[in-house]
Amino acid sequence: MKKKILFIDRDGTIIEESSNNYQIDSIEKLIFYPRVIYFLSKISRKLNYDLVMVSNQDGLGTEKFPEKNFFIIHNHILNILKSEGIIFSSIHIDKTFKEEKSDTRKPGIAMLKSYLDNKFNYNITDSFVIGDRLTDVLLAKNIGCKSIWIRKKNRHYEDFTEEEKYYFSKINKNVINNEISLKTDNWKDIYNYLFNINKKKYLTYKRKTLETNVEISLSIYGSGKYNINTGIGFFDHLLQQISVHSLMDLYINVKGDLYVDEHHTIEDSGISLGEIFNQSLNKIGIERYGFYMLTMDDCLSKVVLDLGGREKLLWKTKFYRERIGNIPTEMFYHFFKSFCSSAKCNIYIYSVGKNEHHKIESIFKCFARAIKMAINKSNDNRIFSSKGIL
Repeated sequence: MKKKILFIDRDGTIIEESSNNYQIDSIEKLIFYPRVIYFLSKISRKLNYDLVMVSNQDGLGTEKFPEKNFFIIHNHILNILKSEGIIFSSIHIDKTFKEEKSDTRKPGIAMLKSYLDNKFNYNITDSFVIGDRLTDVLLAKNIGCKSIWIRKKNRHYEDFTEEEKYYFSKINKNVINNEISLKTDNWKDIYNYLFNINKKKYLTYKRKTLETNVEISLSIYGSGKYNINTGIGFFDHLLQQISVHSLMDLYINVKGDLYVDEHHTIEDSGISLGEIFNQSLNKIGIERYGFYMLTMDDCLSKVVLDLGGREKLLWKTKFYRERIGNIPTEMFYHFFKSFCSSAKCNIYIYSVGKNEHHKIESIFKCFARAIKMAINKSNDNRIFSSKGIL
């Protein structure tokens, strides 16, 4: 899955700007922007964005603005943010003055070429620049993404910097307005906006063979909405349990060769669901492991899973009827085996009881709850593996 990025300004966005010379060169000048830590931490935990800091620091390294003074404060800021799970994957600081017109200085994009040239790994179109200056808005335009403009209510044109006034005079105002997705003075609005646009987005996967035509849309951090039509009523009912109990939004439509039997429809549904699940999941910060056990009348079921990138199904369940609904009971093992192979995960499934309907339904409910636990974002924005990858 391609990574989306939040290119975030520092001064005036994460911390308040100094009132006199724009340079934060002492602890006394350091004030965090209101509620930025709380909501940036929620963004890091709940939304799938890489955080990249992009900052102009005029004359950094000169006698008037020595690097030693800057990095004492800068590292202090990063350590505070890190303690709340806010970790920047990279930091880009331009040290030039505006008079030099360097292509590394915002709104120039030379510092960010590695992202723009790697479109296989990065989704720039759905990324954002967040900043308080007009140059941040124009940076978004030059990158090819949208901007979120932190604009204080009492800040008017006369309060613009000379650099901002220069760009404002050169560029059509409609172009600037079209580039701004959100204009606000608080981070709560930013979090809510990003949360809502991500909640609405679904990944769609299509798999067409001579035996089946499968189309699935999935939002893994949803609200449990579903619309499922496989042509097999009881199978639809079981897939609905995955959506309801994991809170994933799931839309499945399958046209299969049911005139042959149920095998291809169920198998290809498992393959396709595993594929889209794997593509949708950004594994940075997820809990990785999930387990759930429940009783349903006469039966007891348990599912344990690991989203670690290896595929294995352990099936500790026996059915004593040939069919449940109109599904051969052997196909339940095959569905989960197909999912495991495509989603690249380990699953252990155990169930005992007298009523076969209750057994398989409780397995699907446990499976959904285990997924919900495993994809939950932790407070620690890292990969939970000693290898560093999943």
